Amino acid sequence: MKFQYHVPTQIRFGKGVAGEIGSVVAAYGKTGLIVYGGSSIKRNGVYDTVTASLKEAGVTWYELPGVEPNPRVTSVEKGAALCKEHGIDFVIAAGGGSSVDCAKAICGAAFYDGPAWDLVEKHLPVTKALPLFVVLTLAATGSEMDAGAIITNPATKEKSGVFGPALVPRVSFLDPTYTYTVPARQTAAGTADIYTHTIETYFDSAKDTYFVDGVAESILRTCVKYGKLAMDEPDNDEARSNLMWASPWAINGLIGCGRNEGWTLHGLQHPIGGWYDITHGEGLAILMPHWFRKILSDKTVDKFVQYGVNVFGIDPTLDKFEIANKAIEATEEFLFGQLRIPRTLGELGVDDKHLEDMAQVAAAGMARAYVPLTKDEIVELYRAAL
Repeated sequence: MKFQYHVPTQIRFGKGVAGEIGSVVAAYGKTGLIVYGGSSIKRNGVYDTVTASLKEAGVTWYELPGVEPNPRVTSVEKGAALCKEHGIDFVIAAGGGSSVDCAKAICGAAFYDGPAWDLVEKHLPVTKALPLFVVLTLAATGSEMDAGAIITNPATKEKSGVFGPALVPRVSFLDPTYTYTVPARQTAAGTADIYTHTIETYFDSAKDTYFVDGVAESILRTCVKYGKLAMDEPDNDEARSNLMWASPWAINGLIGCGRNEGWTLHGLQHPIGGWYDITHGEGLAILMPHWFRKILSDKTVDKFVQYGVNVFGIDPTLDKFEIANKAIEATEEFLFGQLRIPRTLGELGVDDKHLEDMAQVAAAGMARAYVPLTKDEIVELYRAAL
């Protein structure tokens, strides 16, 4: 096992921590940009708390509202233009993962002279960016503690990432009470996102990852234990807090240390998101059981056994393939029974018109796959998920 691990984000966790943001960002300058989506941050008090703290610290700010659920490169361009025009010193993302991802891309694009999409399309590593601060309102993407952002280009139907160490947030403020008002469907999609991020690195051929496997299994059990509870009891602080803290650890690199492969499900979902603009977590959840069944074999069955026994408590004395299939069934019950996520892509408006196009894009990104899939196999998987 050999790896490097460094995540410099400071986390401030607990009720009321967002009120500390003014004194924190003032050390980085006097002019900020607040990036957010809709009006939810004004309904749940985030906006008033953040702006009051900025005023008290003597910080002025500009705003970029209206960030899309799958943030678009056009919003990144608008934000970068504001940064350049007004000499912005730092950026604050207030909201869920979409606002954070958009803000990250803005921070990088503010120092780039070309089109912001270059950073994504040309895979340019971002080594210089404006300082980013996050006030989180949704447990899902984990973008509050990692170095990547996913951006959509509607003109080309592409959805891909921009990455770089400079994009890691400096400080993220995690107040679980801000997630109390998240609707049940978004809570479910967010929980599925956390779960999938964990699955992406957990299913791997490395044999010396006992410690990080245990951390990953803990994250998965946390989702199973608290996802439905957070939906049924929106103000259950235990459920909301555990999900909010599990989220960044699913994707901040820790559980990927020492592993070789991963991220097949995201590679399968991103082309669908580019064409149909569906909710990310729901798309991932729908694809997961189909992917599981596609890759189950003599080569992978032991990992499925470990997953089924350690996450769902399946009897370890059963036949390996019986355990594996029970684990897949338990996953379906969790995603579609407990979280009540739609079972098919068709329910999200996806049809069979672009299966070949989407599969071609997905197949091109199989370099790190746990089990590589051909274009034809991906078409079959997509069709089964419809």
